[in-house]
Amino acid sequence: MRVDEFDFDLPERNIALRPAQPRESARLLLVNASHDGSLEDHTVAALPQLLQPGDALVFNDTRVIPAQLEGVRRRGEAIAGIGVTLHMRIALDRWRAFVRGAKKLKIGDTIEFGESGALNAVVCGKWQGGEVELQFDASGPAFDEALARVGHMPLPPYIASKRAGDERDVLDYQTIYAREKGAVAAPTAGLHFTDELFAKLDERGISRHFVTLHVGAGTFLPVKVDDTDEHQMHSEIGEISKETATSLNQVRAAGGRVIAVGTTSLRLLESAATAQGQIEAWSGASDIFITPGYQFRFVDGLMTNFHLPRSTLFMLVCALAGQGTMKTAYHHAIANEYRFYSYGDASLLFPAR
Repeated sequence: MRVDEFDFDLPERNIALRPAQPRESARLLLVNASHDGSLEDHTVAALPQLLQPGDALVFNDTRVIPAQLEGVRRRGEAIAGIGVTLHMRIALDRWRAFVRGAKKLKIGDTIEFGESGALNAVVCGKWQGGEVELQFDASGPAFDEALARVGHMPLPPYIASKRAGDERDVLDYQTIYAREKGAVAAPTAGLHFTDELFAKLDERGISRHFVTLHVGAGTFLPVKVDDTDEHQMHSEIGEISKETATSLNQVRAAGGRVIAVGTTSLRLLESAATAQGQIEAWSGASDIFITPGYQFRFVDGLMTNFHLPRSTLFMLVCALAGQGTMKTAYHHAIANEYRFYSYGDASLLFPAR
């Protein structure tokens, strides 16, 4: 498909720079493709009433790490500033990263981060698009501790280009259930949930399940090709436990619906789904690219924020609920001042069945 089929005009005023407070006060657009694409305006606080007892929500419990680093490369007297955004851990001491100033680097160069070389890395691979592989002088917990000292919260570029990050973002850009360290971007649909909302979902009889997909910085990369068949998705590391797979299969067997909270949860579930519509325990790298025409195997619905024009995530929601339905929904959201992107409002999508 042509990428320009997924384009739309988004006014700057619709881009959220701060999240709603409290979190569940964010707006929620219900899009039901099974009911002729009907649209209903709610808030996230109404979510328990929009679901049915026996339904299941699947959350991504990845935890955002301070993955942005500013360092220097030294060659004799020559010093160059280097900006690094880690995006995928490939070993205890090795990361793939996107680098600002990658042309200044050669394989074998050392980059120093923090004062007095608090953390150092050797360049051991380079690719097109400013991507490099770095081997650090610390690994495991020691690396995590050093990163916490010298790294910064990696706000999305459409926020970071308009304001600097601050202490509020340390809490705002993390879900309340974040557990497994490794993401460089938040699974943003999960940012709307609070302990109070969880309690109301429990009362309604809606179960919660957790999977892990470490969201990479590739989620922010623009689609630079004209045809979707030519786009290469970046891989992200994920895991679904045997216990979670068994529980979700039991939900479906009992007639409940499985609703993914965020596109990351959805992509991981679909990566682990069999042709028979079951989920299996799964671990590894996922680069699944979902566009219109994709046949969903397991997911019955999706809660997600509003996405960028021409993005792989807008293509995904079009695949789930229909391209015409989603263009109408986004036109409604823009006209009614919904807030877009990571700190923005949410939508709840049910596909035509």
